[in-house]
Amino acid sequence: MKFNVPVSIRAFRAIQNIDTEELRTFQESEIRPFLPCLVRMSLCAPLDRSDEWAKQKSIILQMLSGIEVVNTLVTLLSIDFHALDQDARKEQQLRQKLSGNKSESILAQSCPHSLALEFERSDPSRRMRLLLSELLLVISQMKEPHAEFYVKPSELFDSEVYLQDVADVLCITQAELPSLLPLPEVAEAMLHVRNGPWLLCRLVANAPDSFDEVCEALVSNGEKQDEETAGGVVRTTALRMLSQMNPRGALNIRSSAVEHCRLPGLAIALTLDHYKRPQGFEEQEPDEEAEGENERSDLVSFVSGLLLGNDVNVRSWFAQYVRGAQKKKESSSHLHALREELTMELLNVIPPTNGVLPPHHVVQASCLLKLYCALRGIAGIKLSEEEMRLLVQLITSRPPPSPAGVRFLSLGLCMLIACPSLISNSEEDKMMVQWIRWFLGEISSFESTGGGEANFGELLLLLAIHFHGNQTNQIIDLVCSTLGMKIAVRTSALGRIKTIFTQEIFAEHVVTAHAVQVPVTPNLNAGIAGYLPVHCAHQLLKSRAFTKHKVPIKDWIYRQVCNSSTPLHPVLPSLIQVYVSSIVLPPTKGDQKVITNEPITEQEILDVFRHSELMQHSSGCPEQPARDGASPNQADLAVSNTTAQLLMLYYILLFEDCRLTNMKSLIAANRCARHSVSLQHVQNRQIQPYSGQLLLQLPIKYLIQQAQKQQQLYAGLFAPLLKLLVTHYPHLCQVQDWMTEEGDMAYLDARLSATSLHCTVAKLGEHLADIQSQPWRAILLLEQLGMRPPSHLLPFTECIVGSMLTLLDHEVPRQALNLIQRIWVKLNSVIPLKLGVMTVNGLRLKPRDRLQPILPYTQNDIVVDPLIVLRCDQRVFRCPPILEVILQLLTSFLAASRAHLSKHIQANPLSEKPGQISGDGEREELKHALIAAQESATAQILLEICLTTQEDQHVAGLLSSLQEVRCLVCSHLHQCFIADPYLAKLVHFQGYPSELLFVTVAGIPSMHICLDFIPELLSQPQLEKQIFAVQLVSHLCLQFALPKSLSISRLAVSVLSSLLSFLSSGMQPSVYIPLMPAMVRICQAFPVLCDDIISFLIQLGQMALAHVTINGSDLPISVDELWLRDLDTDTIRKLSEHNRLFHEVHKAYREIVQACVYR
Repeated sequence: MKFNVPVSIRAFRAIQNIDTEELRTFQESEIRPFLPCLVRMSLCAPLDRSDEWAKQKSIILQMLSGIEVVNTLVTLLSIDFHALDQDARKEQQLRQKLSGNKSESILAQSCPHSLALEFERSDPSRRMRLLLSELLLVISQMKEPHAEFYVKPSELFDSEVYLQDVADVLCITQAELPSLLPLPEVAEAMLHVRNGPWLLCRLVANAPDSFDEVCEALVSNGEKQDEETAGGVVRTTALRMLSQMNPRGALNIRSSAVEHCRLPGLAIALTLDHYKRPQGFEEQEPDEEAEGENERSDLVSFVSGLLLGNDVNVRSWFAQYVRGAQKKKESSSHLHALREELTMELLNVIPPTNGVLPPHHVVQASCLLKLYCALRGIAGIKLSEEEMRLLVQLITSRPPPSPAGVRFLSLGLCMLIACPSLISNSEEDKMMVQWIRWFLGEISSFESTGGGEANFGELLLLLAIHFHGNQTNQIIDLVCSTLGMKIAVRTSALGRIKTIFTQEIFAEHVVTAHAVQVPVTPNLNAGIAGYLPVHCAHQLLKSRAFTKHKVPIKDWIYRQVCNSSTPLHPVLPSLIQVYVSSIVLPPTKGDQKVITNEPITEQEILDVFRHSELMQHSSGCPEQPARDGASPNQADLAVSNTTAQLLMLYYILLFEDCRLTNMKSLIAANRCARHSVSLQHVQNRQIQPYSGQLLLQLPIKYLIQQAQKQQQLYAGLFAPLLKLLVTHYPHLCQVQDWMTEEGDMAYLDARLSATSLHCTVAKLGEHLADIQSQPWRAILLLEQLGMRPPSHLLPFTECIVGSMLTLLDHEVPRQALNLIQRIWVKLNSVIPLKLGVMTVNGLRLKPRDRLQPILPYTQNDIVVDPLIVLRCDQRVFRCPPILEVILQLLTSFLAASRAHLSKHIQANPLSEKPGQISGDGEREELKHALIAAQESATAQILLEICLTTQEDQHVAGLLSSLQEVRCLVCSHLHQCFIADPYLAKLVHFQGYPSELLFVTVAGIPSMHICLDFIPELLSQPQLEKQIFAVQLVSHLCLQFALPKSLSISRLAVSVLSSLLSFLSSGMQPSVYIPLMPAMVRICQAFPVLCDDIISFLIQLGQMALAHVTINGSDLPISVDELWLRDLDTDTIRKLSEHNRLFHEVHKAYREIVQACVYR
């Protein structure tokens, strides 16, 4: 479109900068548009009274002196604008009342002729009133609702004869009455009259500082789609004229249009105008001519930014414009001009007949491919035949080996898949096949010059793998990820490309054979972007391609795991998962003779840990040589790499979990295979677990702690690794152990002082042997060791554990024992499995026959029978620090035993036999029964060690070892009862010495759960259990005085009263004598039960007294004697059972009265 812009670029810039020297050089026709502004400058009093402005003003007067129109403008400035403003405001009020009716007007009264003729014959004052009246009428009618865009027919604005005079009057009127006529409102009104854009340019040229304000107002009030309405076309025309008058503001206008999502056609037109001036402009800025290439690139980058930017609203707005604009005639849409310019860009970039793309065009060609893909996939543009032909020529060109060339090839290949309609004939099909074959032969050269970032070969492999697996969704995701945009691809149109990939170029056996030959990625981590060999291996493993074509993949995966680093690449855990599945699980369909992948050998696993500091210090795991048959330099890959060690640990645990979970299906598959294959093949399908000795050597707990500390580096691995560890090795995930170890972490970063002693294993053993005579030497060394990190303590493990038995003597200082216990906890954080076995063997009971050989316990022995832990030296039970170690081991081995039993059931499933009923359920019941027996036996043994021995009676003081041991035992039992409340019920149904009830009730906070099953215990037929239940109730009432305790206490009293009717007289003393102190405790806790208990005691005492009187074996004790004094023990022993019962009843009655009545 051609515009008759009234102001040139040079003239506008001069008036904007008030460059009088530049204005002096203009002809009269060039300065004619600015005369209203220049006349006002020369006549109005300036704020700037400097000599420089006075000189510039004189130049302006010289310019105006010879122009005849100036006299008319001077006359316009001599009008009484105050009176005009008042009349204009009255006119506005009248327009509001009449709703824009033109029948009455205050400014334009008595007009016998037409408005144009009246304007021509009137004086300047009258002209201004006529123009102002017409302008106010347009503004008022513009604000009224209209079905279509409103255009005001006006003789004054429509006639081109009066445009110059109308423009002069309009500019002066707006300048003198800015509050009445705001420039943005006047600009909006100019859109509703003919020649309005031209008048608007004259108006802005005389007020150049308002350019940005006017443009921003026009854009913000614009239409969403400007080419669909007449108003949008007019608004776009006006803004284009303004931008061509001031090209420096064009990009600001375009940015405002994008920000407000308005006028998309204007944004395209301004982009085209920015570097291609329309034919009506004779001037162009010199600097713009020198930047032609950069401006052309701005076209591609701007449109690409609209479709590929992060703003979803902008993307959908522009896509809607493209869909609507391509349906219109080519001459009426800016989209057609855009496509013509993009076609020219393609022609400039496409290489000549040799097909070699110049290096300086590679980046620009990649940008064009992405843009056309976005236009096709996001905006839905329909490409013309010429555009498709040029795109195919560009895609099949051959870039030079460089990172930019790799990017161009990736984009071209993905565009062919995303836009399959580009290949429309056999000739283009042949071009594409030849192009793919060419870059297959050039992959090595591209990778060698790619700077480590080339991943085009991996992209080809991934596409081929997905095509073979008919995984269209993965293909689309891969293409969209490479292109950087989310587009819809019709899967039905991918048939030809799939045929090319799967039959003509990439057969499946070729893909699998090539995948294992691709070098692994060095230092693979999450920071390496793009498509890597690990992606290809992952997809091939998922499709079972390696096993199908008998291609070994184990060594490749092993090398890649060893070449991993942090932060962990997200594909590595998934790679291990599919690899383990391909090892354990047979193919679900197809040929049953297809072999599975080989597992990693134990020696290969040890090679990963061979250089680990923990393995070097472990005496049980000497440094292993490189395995026989290893590939060159393969053993050197297994360096001290925590990431590789964690991945290998994850592999071991996942392998065990997958094997146990699918054991039934494996056995069934082997059974079915016996009918079709040889026995040798069946034996090859047996999945053997890794030995326990291997797991005993690995620093499992240390590795999981490292992953816990740096979870951000091992995202995606720590959670599944911890889940597997809790499932199969719960004894390594004890919460209490981890809390204790975290409490000791403050010592890990400590540094030894310069004056610290040199500590060796021999010196430590010597000082520990002399600890009873010279304890300070051993304590100094132990304190020094306590400040070292756990890994530095490994050489001292055997010395520390071997000296524990000698430290159980009473003469050993407590400080030394505490230090030993702290060091043991640190060692337990790195080698818990081995340390546990060593500790149990070090503290075990020695046989009386010293000549009898002692076979050490193994890990399996202790896991099968956890009670071995408690078969230790009896002195351990009075040494609290060492007992704390034993309790920690006991908890771990009990958890290990539970896991062992579960794994045994999974590893040995029952065969399906006719008539077999719920075999697995019965096995689970037996397992739970065995676990309950182990744990209850443990609890009973721990309670037994809390009993007072003869040696304990001779120890003075409250803070004795027995008291501390009881605290440790009670704390341990509390944890057990909380973890399994059923254990508390089982232990109390079994019963234990009643003298320990005050210890357990006071020391175990969770004893209140016994209130739930005491009624059931009271209902047992065994009198011993009923007696134990009443005694337990009495202690619980004092500790937990709750409403529930009151009801159970009342039940207990009722049960005892009922027993009086059933028990024979000979059994009453053995039943009721132990319960008399319990009656006193119940009354102390709940005085409300005193009446019932006293009534029961009176009845029991009367029965005892009657029995004594009838038998006459000895005289009954008088009541007065009972109140006055207590009988000594010897006297009580000489009494008969019923007389002693009578004595205990009176004693209980007296204590109740003293405790409850007299207090």
